[in-house]
Order: sequence, then C-alpha cells, then structure tokens
Amino acid sequence: MLAVGDKAPLFVASGSDGDVDLGALLESGPVVLYFFPRALTPG
Repeated sequence: MLAVGDKAPLFVASGSDGDVDLGALLESGPVVLYFFPRALTPG
C-alpha cells in the first residue's frame, strides 16, 4: 500500500483509448493519476 506522498510505481495498463504507460507519460511532465473504482461497472 502506498502512503500519502509516495510516488506511484511505473506501470502499463489497458485504458479505454489503448494502453496507458505511466513511465512514458512522465517523460512529458507531471501526471495527475486518479481512479474511479466503480466506474463502468455494475457495482
């Protein structure tokens, strides 16, 4: 588990517009990373 202020681990994940590569995005500058745990799910 990450603590407040920890850096997110680098990852590649499937997104609605294709793969999301955090490492590649960070090369362009800061990234805001957020999650919607129940988005697009029946929950």
